[in-house]
Amino acid sequence: MKLFYDARYIRTDFHDGVSRYSAELGNALAKITDVTFLIWDPAQIQFLPKNAKYIQIHSPISAKEPFTASVLNKYEPDIVYSPMQTIGTAGRNYKQILTSHDMIYFRHPKPPTNLSPLLRLGWRLYHLTYLPERIALNGADVVATVSITVKREFEQAKLTKRPIIVIPNAPQKFHTHKVIQKDGPKNIVFMGSFMPYKNVETLIKGMEWLPGRTLHLLSKITPARRKELTKLIPKGADVRFYGGVTDDAYEALLANDAVLASASYEEGYGLPVAEALSMGVPAVVSNTPIFHEVGAGGALYFNPAKPKDFAEQVKKLDDKTLRNELIKNGREHIGLFTWDNSARALLKTIKTLV
Repeated sequence: MKLFYDARYIRTDFHDGVSRYSAELGNALAKITDVTFLIWDPAQIQFLPKNAKYIQIHSPISAKEPFTASVLNKYEPDIVYSPMQTIGTAGRNYKQILTSHDMIYFRHPKPPTNLSPLLRLGWRLYHLTYLPERIALNGADVVATVSITVKREFEQAKLTKRPIIVIPNAPQKFHTHKVIQKDGPKNIVFMGSFMPYKNVETLIKGMEWLPGRTLHLLSKITPARRKELTKLIPKGADVRFYGGVTDDAYEALLANDAVLASASYEEGYGLPVAEALSMGVPAVVSNTPIFHEVGAGGALYFNPAKPKDFAEQVKKLDDKTLRNELIKNGREHIGLFTWDNSARALLKTIKTLV
């Protein structure tokens, strides 16, 4: 079996969600079967398994992308897996699995600011209706997504005629810093973008009722967005913007008497929640189906439209018995999500197709 794995979405500066998913799943899959990776930048090689086989083709945002199948046909793969849905499939002579991570941008079509003006326009046009996504996904033999919640959303929207499988995300393994839990969490950690649907506003406003605690906003942020959010900080509240941190700094903050928080209205999986639970750090998150799927009994839940509700859930963690119960439940639950398990699920589907 000649299996190609599309690794072109791996970032070489820092991982975002799709980049980490691509790298971690690819490495886990290579442990159990023979894989040839597709890259576009030689700098991506460092994120592949040692001595990995690879083929260098065009960038996934190249004008050649719609014609990728004609490029790959000459290599005669049996099957190609892509962690995204944008790879060209027309005219392919092989089996194809595509991945779509969520439906967030159909409800919130604002494009990422790091894209060029032309790509931002294309992004908005793509997400105006379901039609482009349906065309893309129906170009595959099987569609993968990252959670049961998203799979149900796809089915309700009739997003594809193809079978849908779940290849879950999984937390990265933190192990350097020893987790400290004292009388109650003094540090509230948010890891994620500052897109409007992430609803960081509720966390900031909720600090009005959390004196003596610090809200750490870790991710990169534009000056305009930071200025906008700074105006919301309650008088006397301790809210800190980091503008991006390393994985080690992220882990150190989670380990330091902390709780992971998110008021997001939309998520495809909620990776920061999984990462916190795997470390033994409780979470306080929006009362949404996806967070219940990922957090289960390891989190407390609040109405994301009510900042005071968020604050009240954080204060409940001052109860040591409750906190320890959440930590125990969270570790047990999140242990079900591993890259090895996801790779085995993917390989099982691959074998049914080839």
